[in-house]
Amino acid sequence: MLDLSDLDPAIQRTFISANGLRFDTLTCGEGDRLALCLHGFPEHAYSWRHQMPYLATLGYRVWAPCLRGYGDTDRPRGKEHYGFSTLLDDVAALIDASAAKEITLIAHDWGAVLAWAFAIHQIRPLQQLIILNVPHPAVFAQHVYRWPQIARSWYIFFFQIPWIPDFALSAARGFLTGESIRLMAVDKSAFPEHVLKVYRYTPSQPYGSTAMINYYRGLVQRSGGFRGSQTPPQITTPTLMIWGEEDKALGLELTQGTEAFVEDFTLHTLPGVSHWVQQEAPEKVNDLIGAWIKQKRSEN
Repeated sequence: MLDLSDLDPAIQRTFISANGLRFDTLTCGEGDRLALCLHGFPEHAYSWRHQMPYLATLGYRVWAPCLRGYGDTDRPRGKEHYGFSTLLDDVAALIDASAAKEITLIAHDWGAVLAWAFAIHQIRPLQQLIILNVPHPAVFAQHVYRWPQIARSWYIFFFQIPWIPDFALSAARGFLTGESIRLMAVDKSAFPEHVLKVYRYTPSQPYGSTAMINYYRGLVQRSGGFRGSQTPPQITTPTLMIWGEEDKALGLELTQGTEAFVEDFTLHTLPGVSHWVQQEAPEKVNDLIGAWIKQKRSEN
């Protein structure tokens, strides 16, 4: 089992049963308000370590699960176990397991792909939605086959190749996985060796890299949970988007036009910050989240 002894003492680790799996989950705080934090590729629930104690001070019970296949969460074999609808069922089952009365969904990267679809289809009622560095699927669909985004998205197409990407991510106990995070970062001091060791863990495990890549193999078949030719339902959940402007995988132009698909939308961009926004600029991200949540509470 992965050593996470450097976490804030307020953060605990447990296993939560949901949708037929055991989810390796970091928890913090208590109460009927749940902040469910969904991590991205190629990360781990650990990526929320800077936000969890802060969210607890705002009155949340915070859960940050390792998604299906990540960390020490169960890792079923077979691409069919990583389909988009199955991943959304995982999110719903975790919410149901919490028995919370209010849900704030906070998500980055692949977690945000799921969070957008979860809100679009209103799978469970959400009090608020907070998205970090992933565009609304309708906006992404408008750009994915255009330059320069098609060049930035090369890895999505690379991951469709059998075996080769799986081997690349798992080789040398996940060395390349850790390096890909460090190389994309602007502030590389945010990713010292002990942090990268956490992110090398999943691909170093049996079937770990394949489980991670299977998310992308399913994504090309179903982009965001609706067909690209369709206009998705408008999201009525109040939504905050925070975006590191120096994202090498997703251009800043992917934030433009989001307000057409979200009724109550707030955007904040952070210059000089990479895709790994909540780890590279944790204080700024926390301040933006806190101010927005307090504003929304005052409006109700």
